[in-house]
Amino acid sequence: MKIVLLSGGSGKRLWPLSNEVRSKQFLKLVRNEDGTVDSMVRRVYEQISSNVSGADISVTTSATQVEAIKNQLGSKVSIIVEPQRRNTFPAIALAAAYLYYEKSCEPNETVTVLPVDPYVDSEYFCTLNKLDEAVQSGAADIVLMGVKPTYPSEKYGYIIPKISGSELSPVSQFKEKPDAESAQAFIERGGLWNCGVFAFKLSYMMDIVRKTVACESYDDVLNNYALFEKTSFDYAVLEKADRVAVVPYDGEWKDLGTWNTITEVMDPLYGFAIVSDDCKNTHVVNELEIPIVVMGAHDMIVAAGPDGILVADKEQSSYIKKYVENMDIRPMYEEREWGDYTVLNVSLDENGNKAVTKKKTVKKDSEIKEKTHISNRTVWTVLSGKAVIKINGRNHDAFPGDTYTIDKGVAHSLRAEENTVILEIQVNA
Repeated sequence: MKIVLLSGGSGKRLWPLSNEVRSKQFLKLVRNEDGTVDSMVRRVYEQISSNVSGADISVTTSATQVEAIKNQLGSKVSIIVEPQRRNTFPAIALAAAYLYYEKSCEPNETVTVLPVDPYVDSEYFCTLNKLDEAVQSGAADIVLMGVKPTYPSEKYGYIIPKISGSELSPVSQFKEKPDAESAQAFIERGGLWNCGVFAFKLSYMMDIVRKTVACESYDDVLNNYALFEKTSFDYAVLEKADRVAVVPYDGEWKDLGTWNTITEVMDPLYGFAIVSDDCKNTHVVNELEIPIVVMGAHDMIVAAGPDGILVADKEQSSYIKKYVENMDIRPMYEEREWGDYTVLNVSLDENGNKAVTKKKTVKKDSEIKEKTHISNRTVWTVLSGKAVIKINGRNHDAFPGDTYTIDKGVAHSLRAEENTVILEIQVNA
């Protein structure tokens, strides 16, 4: 079975820690069963690897998230890069072409698609095997996973099976985000939450791909990506399919899309913070190197990072997107394949000279590859660790306190022999 993880979105609902580059699935906030803390993408990846025998995992994402994925999952993971964001239907079409042409998968192979950010237990991934069995048996062209509802939610779509309570049933109809009264009626009919998990044979999706793009290679699909309708897989494929079935999943499932929901699986305190004893149901996340003191807060989320500070009632925090989606501010924190960096300061003097100061953390045995800045003069100061810095072809053993000035047009790189932190100042003058 081939598994495709959909990793996209800008994650504005978890501002200020998420941004256009650092989406919610990369935030290391989720508490595992063993008490450790992980990101959504790493947690799901490890759960699949542990529970689905022989699973071959690929991740579909945008170019801005590639380095963060490599940072968290390693360089060996298969990454399918969308040339532009065009919703789930084009992304899945591209993934099918990648599996067929680049990985030479058999047309009869089962492809299972799922989001990268659910909070679930191991049984969820065992259910993926049931989807595979149903697809291979020819029970349907598309087989979905449906979550047994715990309450009549208005936030989720519903799958109504023809045979209520069956372990595999044809789908009678779909209903998108009904009101609570209608949701209760659907549950009484055996309705299941649509959690965005579905499986099909690779040949089924490739037939759909070829109806849009005449293709004989992956590049044919990649170069004509804009021809695919910018719409969801549900609308473009699922709702038009003749043979659709559903397999129920009765276990833990949380959609961690907002601060209000993600705090359910978080520790109450992260980072440098002091919380008074009279605080109740309040979570504090501080990525800054200055303290936060919270007193007398009830049902609150306080989150501080390089992009900003949020102080909100948990329920109201679900509506944050409309307040921050038009902010025209560059991401101040980004992950890279070699580590991460935080922008500490951006200054512009009266002559128009711009200086950007960054704190970069480079993982042991990782490398900032050679580059040349045409318009910037760069200064690197080693704060901790040990590295080899190469400037204009000459290697320098770098230790804490060492400073290197790199003029415009000079090639330079860094290879960390230990976890290394540097202060970088780039001046455009």
